[in-house]
Amino acid sequence: MIRPRRSALYMPGSNARAIEKARSLPADAIILDLEDSVASDQKSGAREQVASAVRAGGFGHREIVVRINALNSEWGREDLAQAASAGPDAILLPKVSTPGDITMAARALVEAGAPERTRIWAMLETPLAILNSDSIARTAADPAARLDVFIMGTNDIAKETRARMVPGRGPMLSWLSTCVLAARAHGVDILDGVYNELANPDGLRNECAQGRDLGMDGKTLIHPNQIATANEIFAAQDDEVEWARRVIAAFELPENASRGAISLDGKMVERLHAEMAGRTIAIAEAVARRD
Repeated sequence: MIRPRRSALYMPGSNARAIEKARSLPADAIILDLEDSVASDQKSGAREQVASAVRAGGFGHREIVVRINALNSEWGREDLAQAASAGPDAILLPKVSTPGDITMAARALVEAGAPERTRIWAMLETPLAILNSDSIARTAADPAARLDVFIMGTNDIAKETRARMVPGRGPMLSWLSTCVLAARAHGVDILDGVYNELANPDGLRNECAQGRDLGMDGKTLIHPNQIATANEIFAAQDDEVEWARRVIAAFELPENASRGAISLDGKMVERLHAEMAGRTIAIAEAVARRD
């Protein structure tokens, strides 16, 4: 089943009002955060609050993801155990750098009694993660690994590499593309990192468009005001959907049934374009049902 993941909004697990508000926001996914947005002295309370919210439900179509603290931290194991028992759609693992991080977390989910439907999302936010992105994504071939989604941790990547965060993200484009290739090679979705400038809507729009053009499925967000832009840009546009329908219709004509390539409006169109068109329409229909 294709799930739109145009927008994934981080919400602090320590903020009860924010969690309640998340139930009505138009984001495709809500990431209830126990890591960066929660102070050390609030970790325990946030953990219990998030688990309770997940059990209570009421989030509608939104995918509910819990970002835990790193498993090797003092909070990580208990975060995973309580989140897993609550049964969210996914657990988001920070600081994933090797395939072993995925397999270890998958085993821990089984031990914690997580339902089969609870998947693993992995944050790639270290140099080692980028270098190992192919082998990490490769674990998705094993259903027991539960790996569904990569999230790019661009702020941490900048910190760890000392690359400058500049408009256009030139210093890290090759790293982002490497991770997109790894995700696509092994059937894993991939979401772009956050955009930090809340008062720069044009910058957000440009970065969403860049992520889309690189092949990302959506963008992680830090404020509800960013949702509409991500939803718009990562959705198939009307002209794209219309073209997709025309491509599929052309290949369905009897005279084209055995052809691998045809001419349509002066363009050479191959069977692979029909497959791409099918996914465009499927995403558009899924978004239409949701919105």
